[in-house]
Amino acid sequence: MDKFESSQSCTAEPNSHFRLMSFMYQFRDFFVPRKNILKEVGIKEGFHVLDYGCGPGSYIAPLADLVGPSGKIYALDIHPLAIQMVKKRAARRKLTNVETIQSNCQTGLPDQSVDVALLYDVFHDLDQPGKVLKELHKILKPNRILSFSDHHLKEAEIISGVTKGDLFKLAHKGQKTYSFQKIG
Repeated sequence: MDKFESSQSCTAEPNSHFRLMSFMYQFRDFFVPRKNILKEVGIKEGFHVLDYGCGPGSYIAPLADLVGPSGKIYALDIHPLAIQMVKKRAARRKLTNVETIQSNCQTGLPDQSVDVALLYDVFHDLDQPGKVLKELHKILKPNRILSFSDHHLKEAEIISGVTKGDLFKLAHKGQKTYSFQKIG
């Protein structure tokens, strides 16, 4: 599923900036492997996971190991290069359970179809964060988790930013992530 929605909620980076960011992520991922961060989330085999703002796909391989062949990974990003990179990563590893979504913030996924949504280092860039949180609330199954990390924000900004709409409540604070449980 490749989608592009027309309502503006976030903006794609220029190609040169995206390529530089992707290159820097390779160093970051070497020193802080993404699988170590995902251990905090509690993802199980068979889960359906949305990586919202997936970038170059740093989390795709470790997610595939966690959800196994019976799980599903949705990788959403506004940037066409991100989608291309995720498709290449999935093809290299012969992952058949990865679906890309090119969108400027709408997922197009059915209501209550996702077990975990990852929202890592994109919240500070969103023009309409409330709209994104409503979308994630809609697609998450009851009592499931929004895993959140954004090193650009302080803890108080993170907690108030995610909980102020009464869609999520803080369930757990890990070393690298915050887990928010869907309310209702």
